[in-house]
Amino acid sequence: MREQIIQKSAELFLTLGFKSVTMDDIASELGISKKTIYVHFENKTKLVEATTLEMFELISHGIEGICQLKKNPIEEIYDIKKLVMEHLKDEKSSPHYQLQKYYPKIFNSLKSKQYCIMQDCVTDNLNRGIDLGLYREDLEIEFISKIYFSCMMALKDKELFPLHNFSMQSLMNYYLEYHLRGICTPKGLVNLSKIITNQS
Repeated sequence: MREQIIQKSAELFLTLGFKSVTMDDIASELGISKKTIYVHFENKTKLVEATTLEMFELISHGIEGICQLKKNPIEEIYDIKKLVMEHLKDEKSSPHYQLQKYYPKIFNSLKSKQYCIMQDCVTDNLNRGIDLGLYREDLEIEFISKIYFSCMMALKDKELFPLHNFSMQSLMNYYLEYHLRGICTPKGLVNLSKIITNQS
């Protein structure tokens, strides 16, 4: 039952937002009493914490699986984007913003975990891209990996990028192209153009 509660909560939080969804909503969706939820989670904060951790573990596992394939580094970046978008459902309810505003401790803990995973993944991606002649040899890898993470976080800032102006899918595509055009060699740009053409 604990897993079912987490799965349904994740679905509702991503669709409606962390603030909007109540314990009553979750109980109603599952067809159980609210008391049953409290058997597993003493309050909503504990439920939010468990749900976000589960989502993080799921996405991290997926990213690690993609990285282990050692594909073309440019393709790898787009494969990871696709995986993340599938799990986060385009983030129409601004869950990232709501988590930061209403559950800052959980948000900061999650952000630290995300940074560690992304740092390793991006660093490996950059090194392989250089080795394959797809990325420029003169890249400052630590700087680029930190900038990459910071920009990914900034895309979720709904004051900077309101949802009525930009979908998360569009933002991710714009940013990935911006990032890759800055680090690719001519050979890498040919690869990038093919991927962009195939996506459109």
